Amino acid sequence: MPALGDATRGRLLFGGDYNPEQWPPEVWPQDVRLMRQAGVNLATVGVFAWAALEPEPGRLEFGWLDTVLGLLHDGGIGVALATPTASPPPWLGHRHPGTLPQGPDGVRRHYGSRNHYCPSAPEYRRAALAITEALADRYAAHPALRLWHIGNEYGTTCHCGHCAERFRAWLRARYGGLDALNAAWGTAVWAQRYSAWDEVTPPLAVQYVGNPTQDLDYQRFGSDLLLECYTAERDAVRARNPAVPVTTNFMDFYRPVDGWRWAAEEDFVSLDTYPDPNDPDAALRGAMSKDVMRSLGGGPWLLMEQSPGAASWREIATPKRPGLNRLWSLQAVARGADGVLHFQWRASRQGLERAHGALLPHAGPDSRVFREACALGAALRELSDADGLLGSDVAADVAILLDWESWRAAELPHQPHAGFRYVDRLTEYYAPLWRANITCDFARPDADLSRYRLVLAPNLYQVTEPVADALRSYVDGGGTLVLGPFSGVADADERVHLGGWPGLLMDVVGVRVEEHWPLDGPIAVGDFTASTWAEWAEPTTAEVIASARGGPLDARPLVFRNGRAWYLATVPEPGALARLLARVCAEAGVRPVLDGLPPGVEAVRRGNLVFLLDHGSGRVRIRAGA
Repeated sequence: MPALGDATRGRLLFGGDYNPEQWPPEVWPQDVRLMRQAGVNLATVGVFAWAALEPEPGRLEFGWLDTVLGLLHDGGIGVALATPTASPPPWLGHRHPGTLPQGPDGVRRHYGSRNHYCPSAPEYRRAALAITEALADRYAAHPALRLWHIGNEYGTTCHCGHCAERFRAWLRARYGGLDALNAAWGTAVWAQRYSAWDEVTPPLAVQYVGNPTQDLDYQRFGSDLLLECYTAERDAVRARNPAVPVTTNFMDFYRPVDGWRWAAEEDFVSLDTYPDPNDPDAALRGAMSKDVMRSLGGGPWLLMEQSPGAASWREIATPKRPGLNRLWSLQAVARGADGVLHFQWRASRQGLERAHGALLPHAGPDSRVFREACALGAALRELSDADGLLGSDVAADVAILLDWESWRAAELPHQPHAGFRYVDRLTEYYAPLWRANITCDFARPDADLSRYRLVLAPNLYQVTEPVADALRSYVDGGGTLVLGPFSGVADADERVHLGGWPGLLMDVVGVRVEEHWPLDGPIAVGDFTASTWAEWAEPTTAEVIASARGGPLDARPLVFRNGRAWYLATVPEPGALARLLARVCAEAGVRPVLDGLPPGVEAVRRGNLVFLLDHGSGRVRIRAGA
């Protein structure tokens, strides 16, 4: 199978989305000249070009795209050619209203934006496949083509009749019959039992609160349905030229799309990431997203989109300060990216993204942003020659478990704490390790974890037998596990484990939880404070490390150790969690990439290189060999 290396061809990729259909043809040669000046070697073309390619049903206009691809190729610039199916032209929705998505309230959304499609609608699927096949027939062998970019930021959900039919078929495949469905969904509660398949619908607006397992299954179905759209287009372009790699672009921590399932269907994974320059933890969150991408793909990945300036959809669209885009771009390379792309090349004069940043801003080439783009292109060109960088991996002794099933289920309605957020729990555990320059992978909970010295599971709400067996085997084999609160609560059908929690992992952590105890404020625990969550728990074989002080949980143990397995039945304050994880890392033999660095300096080892990235506001001096 092709890989990212077939697109990089020995050079780090640099460039971004190019939308020539927004500009008159006389601008295109100027774009290519300025791209060459900036060191751009890859342009993503066609993401939102369906209306320009097919202005009327069946009437294809490829002449302009022939010209653009020819100009790019003659300029030595490769192309990531997109299938434009994320944004259908108005004629599709106007002639076929059933292609437009419908919300759970029964209201059909209109065209006039983007992502306005029902992924189940036969007319949409036919039209999307037709434009994809036409593009592939014409350009699959084009010398400029480096990779295919399928769709854009998949995530559309719909609750229409088409989706109801597809959902019922998905449920039949999962459960077989109605009796099994009723058992899995717990329909004996509130007299919800279904007597015929036609009664089963997507989650719709109801009088009170809907069935949680129906909700959970529809989230699973939604991800699978969109994946079906992706694979249909992928297979179409691959059939025309199987040597060209295929990808689509993920978003930061996006729950509707199961990254593990999707990554297995891509030749490499790609990320769109837009950290907020005003967020003091933006570098941390950016590093975390990048580590997720590397982990999903199992190796090098592509930064598909970031803004070189402002992100126009923010309420306060502050641009990146001087040097920040370079810093965050190098962070991506350090954490496994073999390319750094942007949205977009030339700033739009009109439309909803008219205020969005671009490598070539409204001010033109005589601008800070364009000069920084040229400098970044030169830096990436120099890095491309570094021995052993391209295609190399990033070593990590720590894995954080990332489980879409637990994420979806922990945030269902009527859980004990409406503010309990799965990604918040991951971030709390990732942050102190990032600040200590300890590199982390992310892993599936049922994966082979034996190569890691330490595994962190900040929340593992849903635990199945295979997951329990994998973690038990890991600890028995000498690995160290830290399990966070609200874990081991239910199975895959949102059926609560009986007899105490963390359910199938009680023997691993040596703890039995009787009650979940959500908190509306901080409490004292040992020599620190905790918030959000606590539990009424007893050790079975575990040692008590810290207990609550005062209040209704006074003297109740909340932090436990059972040999190489730890259980935290609360959310410690950041400093306390950092100290605890530092102790666990030291005992597990986990060491930072470089020790003793000033605060704000990030160190990452990739291949033969160590990247040092200063996220502080001033200059730092680091002694060689430190």
